[in-house]
This record gives sequence, C-alpha cells and structure tokens, in this order.
Amino acid sequence: MADPKDIKPRHLEAEGEMDYDYVNDILFFKVKNREYSFSIEFQNMVIDVDKEKFIVGIQIFEASKFLGIPKINLREIPKWQFKAKIEEGIIELRLNYQLKIRNKIYEKNPIIIQEDKSSLPSPQRVSTF
Repeated sequence: MADPKDIKPRHLEAEGEMDYDYVNDILFFKVKNREYSFSIEFQNMVIDVDKEKFIVGIQIFEASKFLGIPKINLREIPKWQFKAKIEEGIIELRLNYQLKIRNKIYEKNPIIIQEDKSSLPSPQRVSTF
C-alpha cells in the first residue's frame, strides 16, 4: 500500500454545465469535455467519475426536497459551480449557486460529505466554472 505522504495532490478545473429535470426533480451538474467511466451511488445522489478517476458530475434526486428549495426555483439557476474534494477517504462536495426568485438573486452554498468506498485517489480536487 502506498504511503499517503507520497500521493501528490491532483487538481482539475474546467468549464461545466448544469441541467434540471423539473418533472423528475433531478438536478445535474457536470464538467464539460470529460469522458465518463463509472458512477458511485449514494442515498439521493449519483456521482459520475471519469477515466482518470476525477469526479466530473453530480446528479441529485428529489433535489427540491434535498436542498429545501421549491421546484419552480430550481428551473432558473443563473450561476453555479461545484467543487469536489477527496481526502482521507471522505468525499466533500461543495455546491455554489444562485437562485433567481422574483427577480432577486439568492446565494446558496450547501456542503455534502460522503464516505468514499470506491477507492478514488486521495487527495483530489475538482472545480468547475
């Protein structure tokens, strides 16, 4: 087994895209131009991983319930970013996004933490813009 001190940090910063399926209440954030390899499922979300084992997508099921935001407001997200960090067997996802409600912009910054049982390389950071 490799010594954690020998593992070099891996960073990925790339343009992203987002989509919201209003009917099924699924919010999707993704890094553009990365080749999908496999997914990791959690209780209400799926994390997509590329061939280099970077987290490149997040699907949140029942997004309005999970984020505490009405479905109608998830239809228009003018600005967003996700950051993923894997360190010491823990996946940390930070969502930064704006909601437009009655022509007013609200900033939201939820943090989602899950145990990494998939042996993704650590430490690793992913950021979209």
